[in-house]
Amino acid sequence: MTVKIVQVCPRYYPYIGGLESHVENISRRLARKYDVSVFTTDSSGKLPRKEEINGVSVRRFRCFAPSEAYHFSLGLLKELKKVKFDIVHGHAFHAFPLFFSRYAQRQKYVVTPHYHGIGHTAIRNCLLKLYKPVGKKALEEADKIICVSNYEKTSLLNDFKLEEEKVVTIPNGVDMERFKNLKKERSHLKRILYVGRLEKFKGIDYLIRSLPKLDHDVFLEIVGKGRYEKHLVKLANNLGLKKKVIFQQNLSRAKLMESYAKADLFVYLSKYEAFGISVAEALASRTPCIVASSLALKEWIDNENCFGVTYPIDIDELAGLIDEIIGKEVEGVKLLDWDDVVLELTKVYEDC
Repeated sequence: MTVKIVQVCPRYYPYIGGLESHVENISRRLARKYDVSVFTTDSSGKLPRKEEINGVSVRRFRCFAPSEAYHFSLGLLKELKKVKFDIVHGHAFHAFPLFFSRYAQRQKYVVTPHYHGIGHTAIRNCLLKLYKPVGKKALEEADKIICVSNYEKTSLLNDFKLEEEKVVTIPNGVDMERFKNLKKERSHLKRILYVGRLEKFKGIDYLIRSLPKLDHDVFLEIVGKGRYEKHLVKLANNLGLKKKVIFQQNLSRAKLMESYAKADLFVYLSKYEAFGISVAEALASRTPCIVASSLALKEWIDNENCFGVTYPIDIDELAGLIDEIIGKEVEGVKLLDWDDVVLELTKVYEDC
């Protein structure tokens, strides 16, 4: 008898992001062996309500998502109460779909919180503090809790006083097949790359402000979209950097791989991360990285391939570090393949 699994998450492919990449990668690999569904939300209402993607049955529900947050959907909640699966796997503590996933009928319940314990704004931080006692119920009911970093595991145990034996760490992976034959493209120009959502807490403005302090042949490519885009475009224009800052969005996977191939440096200055998938992908493409020494990102710092800067960020210090390591060779980085991640996840499911 085929085991039926449902992944419950705020957003799913074709949306792009760390959590979206996580759920999409594990789902399509699990679908080789199991009956896998994804229940997710779509605030735009433009995506198909039902479709199959790479062997995965995807159902989308309209939601209320101010500034692409929270993803509150009564339709999702009502449907979850009706359905029955062998394993229900909820994702993203900071949004409602994970909390709603606890209402689904199931044999076993698994949770991957992608938890970083802090709201991205003062208001969101206050709301998170109010929500924690409610959201804790899903964590307590879970048979297993999967963390993507040691930082996340420590934070969960400290903030919620959970049973340590049911909390495991399985880091995110990289599609190594895509990267193993990737050829770095060198040119007379030097390219800095950022990949991720365009939010204030991601620290992209510091990166833009550092450009006037760098050589004239250094360019910045920003891949992603978000509510902070207009501010970043205006900042670049005000600094006279219109021709040195390239904004890209909705790139195909092939085009994104081209960006990684051309990059001489990857910079990711986010204050709040539970892992940092784009950092893993940059390292897989043999691109040196600079990250913020905060939360889970500091676990990447080895001062050989990945370097850190601390908040509050000093623009002169950042520019000096960029100048020092841009174009540096990357060697000896050990990363998990998504196939390895799913193998470990399958063991968790079977233990349940």
